[in-house]
Amino acid sequence: MTFLVDTSALIHLLRDNTGRVAERYDQLVDGGPVALSRMTEFELLNGARDEKELSRLRRLLAAETLLDVPQSAWSESAQIVFDLRRRGITLMNVFDCLIAHTAIQNDLTLIHDDVDFERIAEVRPLQLHRFRSKK
Repeated sequence: MTFLVDTSALIHLLRDNTGRVAERYDQLVDGGPVALSRMTEFELLNGARDEKELSRLRRLLAAETLLDVPQSAWSESAQIVFDLRRRGITLMNVFDCLIAHTAIQNDLTLIHDDVDFERIAEVRPLQLHRFRSKK
């Protein structure tokens, strides 16, 4: 299985002081291919609190496979938002559609901890694995 990891799951790993979360993550991916979306790169860097953290995040990201958001994602993501709204569902972050679209287009299972992806999976064939900091 190949994975796309969302910011919501990465945050748990970055904040893990015990090693337990990282251990569960390692068991989940089992050495398999893992990628991040360029949107996740942006979200992580945007959340840096200071220069030191920004530098640490850039080093971390430099070692990762980063997938560009395909051109088709913009229009399709807007369609996802539209389809959800017609069902009375509002996303907290519409940009999650871009990440979801990247996962779908690359046939990746999305590792996340964000209810928006569960909502998107109601209208699109999105393969998900919910990853929480605590079991």
